Amino acid sequence: MVFKRLLGSLGVGGPTVDTVLDPGAALPGGALSGQVHLRGGNADFDIDHITVELVARVEAEHEDGESEGGVVFERFTVGGGFRLGEGEHRSVPFRVGLPWESPVTELYGQPLGIVLGVRTELAVAGAKDKGDLDPLAIGPLPVQEAILEALGQLGFGFRSADLELGHIGGTGQQLPFYQEIELTPAPQYAHRLNELELTFLAGPAGLEVVLEADKRAGLFTSGHDALTRFTVPHDATEDWNTLVDGWIRQLVEHRGSYATHAPDGHGDPYAGHGHGHGGHHGHDDHHGSHHRSGPGMGTAVAAGAAGLAVGVVGGMVAAEVVDEVGDFFEDEDEGEGED
Repeated sequence: MVFKRLLGSLGVGGPTVDTVLDPGAALPGGALSGQVHLRGGNADFDIDHITVELVARVEAEHEDGESEGGVVFERFTVGGGFRLGEGEHRSVPFRVGLPWESPVTELYGQPLGIVLGVRTELAVAGAKDKGDLDPLAIGPLPVQEAILEALGQLGFGFRSADLELGHIGGTGQQLPFYQEIELTPAPQYAHRLNELELTFLAGPAGLEVVLEADKRAGLFTSGHDALTRFTVPHDATEDWNTLVDGWIRQLVEHRGSYATHAPDGHGDPYAGHGHGHGGHHGHDDHHGSHHRSGPGMGTAVAAGAAGLAVGVVGGMVAAEVVDEVGDFFEDEDEGEGED
C-alpha cells in the first residue's frame, strides 16, 4: 500500500511524500521496512526530519459511554538533515523494530478486524505535516499461532477482536492498550462459558497469555468473569492442544491464576523482569470498568480441527472488516485536513 500527499502546510509547490512498505505481514518484535519517496517542490526545501508513526484504532470506556480514536503507539525518526532540491527525487529507506506487544491484525492471511496504520511526518523549514495513513498488517508469532490453532482444534470459534485502552493489572504490559480476541466456547465448554477472551502480551523472553472467561450462571451460582495468566517461552515445543485445554480447565475450575509454564526445563521466561505471581482476579481488576464486546465481526465462526482461521472472515463478514478499515483511514485523513 502507498500513500501520497502534498504537504498542505507548506502551500502549493511544496514537496510530496510517498511511503511504500515492503510487502508481507510484519511480526510483533520484528522489523518493519520500506521506503519514503520524496519529490521536491518548486523550490529548494530543507528537510529537518522524517518521522514514521504507528497508529492504532483503540476503544475507550468512560463515564459517558464508549468511544473510538487513533492512538500513536510508536514513533521513529528515519531520516532528515538534508536539502531537497527543486524537483529532486530522493528515496529514504528505513527499517525499524516493532513493539513486541504490537497487535495481530491477521491470521493465515485473514483479517481479524484490528486496524493499524503507518503515517509519515515531514518537517520542512520548521513546518510539520503528516501524510495519510497506510494500513499495516501484522501476523502472529509462532507461539501465538500455535495457541490460536490449538483453540480452533479444540472447537473454539472466532467472534471478534478489538483493541482496548487500559492496562491489565499484574502483567508486564508496555503499550497503553491491549488486544482482546473474543471466542465462542467449544462444545465441551458451552455449558460453562458464554465467551472466552484471549490477550497476548509478548516480550523478548516469551509470551504472557491472559485468558478471561465469561462464565455461565449455575443452579446455585451467578454468572461472573474469571481471569487467569500463563507464560510460555518463544521456543516452546508442546502438545499445544493438551496444554491449552489444561489452561481452559484451570480457568473454569477456579484453580490458581498466574502459572509459569516451563517446558523442557526452560524455567520462568520472565524471571528477573519484575513479573510477580498474583491471585485469582475478578473482572474489575482486569478492565477497571464495564466491559464492551468488540464491534464489527459479529458472527461466531466454528473453526474446528482445521484451525481457528478457517472461515474467520468470509463473504459478508470480510466485507464488513474492509469497510471498517476503510472508514477509519478516511476519518483519520479528514481529521488531518481539518487541522
